[in-house]
Amino acid sequence: MLKHGVRYGQTVTSTFDYGLSYLSLRTSIGLWTAFLCLVLVATDASSLVCYITRFTEEAFAALICIIFIYEALEKLVHLGELYPINMHNQLDNLTFYTCQCSPPTNASAEIQQMWRNRNLSLENIPWEQLSVKDCQDLHGEFVGSACSHGGPFVPDVLFWSVILFFTTFFLSSFLKQFKTKRYFPTKVRSTISDFAVFLTIMIMVLVDYLVGVPSPKLNVPDRFEPTSNTRGWLISPLGPNPWWTLLAAAVPALLCTILIFMDQQITGVIVNRKENKLKKGCGYHLDLLVVAVMLGVCSIMGLPWFVAATVLSISHVNSLKVESECAAPGEQPKFLGIREQRVTGFMIFVLMGCSVFMTSALKFIPMPVLYGVFLYMGVSSLKGIQLFDRIKLFGMPAKHQPDLIYLRYVPLWKVHVFTVVQLSCLIVLWTIKTSAAAVVFPMMVLALVFIRKLLDFCFTKRELSWLDDLIPESKKKKEDDKKKKEKEDAEWMMEEVQDDPPYDRGNVINFPIKNLKGRVDPSEVNISDEMAKSGIWKSVSMNPDNGKVLKRCNRLSGEAFERPDQRGERRRSQSRGRRDGVMIHRRSPAPGGAVGGC
Repeated sequence: MLKHGVRYGQTVTSTFDYGLSYLSLRTSIGLWTAFLCLVLVATDASSLVCYITRFTEEAFAALICIIFIYEALEKLVHLGELYPINMHNQLDNLTFYTCQCSPPTNASAEIQQMWRNRNLSLENIPWEQLSVKDCQDLHGEFVGSACSHGGPFVPDVLFWSVILFFTTFFLSSFLKQFKTKRYFPTKVRSTISDFAVFLTIMIMVLVDYLVGVPSPKLNVPDRFEPTSNTRGWLISPLGPNPWWTLLAAAVPALLCTILIFMDQQITGVIVNRKENKLKKGCGYHLDLLVVAVMLGVCSIMGLPWFVAATVLSISHVNSLKVESECAAPGEQPKFLGIREQRVTGFMIFVLMGCSVFMTSALKFIPMPVLYGVFLYMGVSSLKGIQLFDRIKLFGMPAKHQPDLIYLRYVPLWKVHVFTVVQLSCLIVLWTIKTSAAAVVFPMMVLALVFIRKLLDFCFTKRELSWLDDLIPESKKKKEDDKKKKEKEDAEWMMEEVQDDPPYDRGNVINFPIKNLKGRVDPSEVNISDEMAKSGIWKSVSMNPDNGKVLKRCNRLSGEAFERPDQRGERRRSQSRGRRDGVMIHRRSPAPGGAVGGC
């Protein structure tokens, strides 16, 4: 089992080399780690989570996702070693291919002693009648054209395992997105999407059973008991080890504490992102306290350590997302939030505990199906990691780049520099994890925080606020669009004020009152009749440019009766027209003042 770059087998081998008991030493390290985690809880160390930015959490989360993907593919490749295939088959010679067990050419003294312990000898062993397993137990050799170094060629198992592996991955992805399809009622689609992985496992187990190819199955014990006869339910922290191992265990426990603390806090930050719209508050101290207590319990009982599972936590949150059900045709459902409850988390561990009593059913699950589920979990958890979105920009022309908020305010070359730094940290983490220097892996995870701090000298605070701010992408984009609309509305209002100057008494049309005929009282004037007879009005109506001004006056008079929402929408549409290249011309007020300004 791989845990943060330290292989279980390598650790056991190293303890045997020094003559130490692995389980006792592991118990001592686990108890020290639990104690140090309790100290971190008591000293309010979780407040340091404010220094964990998107730069750190995405590098660590990406590493965990890549580990899931790499381990799944590595297990599939390993099946090719267990079930080899003949790459040089000739179809006409299939009847000549045989593989039989034969005695070893040079049997060592250890092998001969093993035979004598079983009351066997080289002469009385029926080598040609032995099965593959018996031949391997007696250290025989496989001879024949249908044999590989480790045993007979088994082509069907490997190819069927590959089919199960990739079918599980694609079927899980398809069923997870089934809620966006057009078939079946909404409730049915949502149920299928929520139980996508479970339905996929059930379908693939049934298909594997019907096909009948002997694919490798999950190896589970038949009885509920410790895996080794040499140990009990409880492990002593000292055991056969010397007394000084209790004190020396504090050194590796310090590294484990750093790794568990960073793993717990980074996972908590990812789950409590604002984009998840969680309503309940976060509990970093409580989470670390629970982890510390369970570390001690699992160490004493010799169980795997209880730590924050980043990929499983992200998958759990994604499965609890709530989206709008009613949407216009072609409109994507809107994310509403997360179903915040304790039922699913509680039932997950209850079912995990009940699985020890379901071993008779679990042994039918093919291992390639489980590897496909691990691949799906790793790939699905990569969604939403901004690092991979920025990696795509390297091979994307500017005109095809998406409208990402940080591309509006940060130069593209600086975005690439930030991506290269983060990607380099990810590569270094992977290199350390897979090398002999895996013991310093926790220190490198902690160093990510300091590397992020050094970026303050290369980028401005404004640039880092867009590249590394924890405010969700969609929220920042909406706020930016809202500010732009407000600015456009303000500019439009200023233009309206400039186009409509205040009334000026110096620019008044003087009507010839003395020439009015048919009026008893000169003070009684019909303005409509007299305006139509005036020379100024005739010249205005005959001039086509001034005719446009009159139309504009009619339009402005109609706008006075518009609702505010209609007026705002009209102004925004005209503003978009100017932005797309459509110029809206306005003439300056006519010399008369009253006519030009209406």
